[in-house]
Amino acid sequence: MNRILIIEDEEAISELIGMNLEAAGYETVRLMDGLAAQAWIESYRRRPGNGEEQIALALVDVMLPGRDGFALLEDLKQAGIPVIFLTAKSDVASRVHGLKSGAEDYMVKPFAVLELLARVEKVLERTGRGRDVLCIRDVKIYRKEHRVTRNGVDVALKPMEYELLVLLASNRNVAFTRQQLLDQVWGGDYFGETRTVDVHIGCLRRKLGFHDVIRTIPKTGYRLEG
Repeated sequence: MNRILIIEDEEAISELIGMNLEAAGYETVRLMDGLAAQAWIESYRRRPGNGEEQIALALVDVMLPGRDGFALLEDLKQAGIPVIFLTAKSDVASRVHGLKSGAEDYMVKPFAVLELLARVEKVLERTGRGRDVLCIRDVKIYRKEHRVTRNGVDVALKPMEYELLVLLASNRNVAFTRQQLLDQVWGGDYFGETRTVDVHIGCLRRKLGFHDVIRTIPKTGYRLEG
């Protein structure tokens, strides 16, 4: 399971990010002070191979007490940890500085949790740290092979069924509206009806035995639990 380091001094924001990442299937480590984070990163670097505590990604607030996020970036890079900056600083100069310094992404507060989860997934994929195999009960999704099995037997999914399944499985316990699923799977320029989502969800439930795994959220959309 991927572990994500959260360095954020606002407790409410740290709790919100951590709760949603954990609901989506990640483990988290939370720090709230720049100097404490520096000491933790240095200790992490000294651990042989980092063991089971290996960090796949860090979400770092720029404006931290003691040592700011820009200063921590070099420490994190030396530890081999990619970084997404989270900050209230929306000016172009700060964004450019963060990205040119080596951050993978830069998100301005306030941000939507679903967008954060999507960007986390993209950075993990881009840096070779994505979850190659997703497991839900007796179903396994082999992302590199673009293949799905149930009890070891291949399940034939249509392209959009597969993409919809990967999105839901990568963000388990997160509720999506039908429109959000349309936008992220079919694309923002798709002009079909949200009924398309219902049809594809029905196919996934039938083919994978996911009738009680993919839950309907009344008047909203769907959530994959597991």
